[in-house]
Amino acid sequence: MNIILFGPPGAGKGTQAKYLVKKLNGYQISTGDILREEIKKDSDIGKKIINNMNEGKFVSDKIVNSLLKRYVFDPSKKEKLIFDGYPRSLSQAKNLDLLLNESNQIIDHIFFLNVKKEIIVERIKKRKILEKRSDDDLDTILKRYDTYIETTRPVLDYYSKNSNFHEIDGTMEIDQITNKIEGFLNV
Repeated sequence: MNIILFGPPGAGKGTQAKYLVKKLNGYQISTGDILREEIKKDSDIGKKIINNMNEGKFVSDKIVNSLLKRYVFDPSKKEKLIFDGYPRSLSQAKNLDLLLNESNQIIDHIFFLNVKKEIIVERIKKRKILEKRSDDDLDTILKRYDTYIETTRPVLDYYSKNSNFHEIDGTMEIDQITNKIEGFLNV
């Protein structure tokens, strides 16, 4: 089963993805984690990524798409992909469709965790203290949220027409969100 989780930064996608990985014996495909791994490697791509992240910008689709391709085509991960924060733009959504089509896969469920800006700011402030992430300062949070809303509106429109699209109130407690997702999965 392949699943997309999307929502603004701090909506809880990562928490739900980790749960689904255990529940479905899947693989979390977090573009954030993939990008942070490139930064750790201190590669040329990693340097471009850190500049974009620190400015509150999204990393270019070209970079993200090329990094993602190796996961989609990995035979050990086929039909076990939990996309956490990807796609973030319409071109990424269309790229994902192409990659899945080329690898004979589909998306079984799309979950949109809808959370308002004020709640996101509070959550990310807490996450910064707990996880000590460098990209979690207030200015960056606000830029990332605004960029998210601007670039993902077309993605929301693109997916919301699908019968496997489910919008979930991301302000609920973690267990409540998990239960909602389980209800749609029938597992």
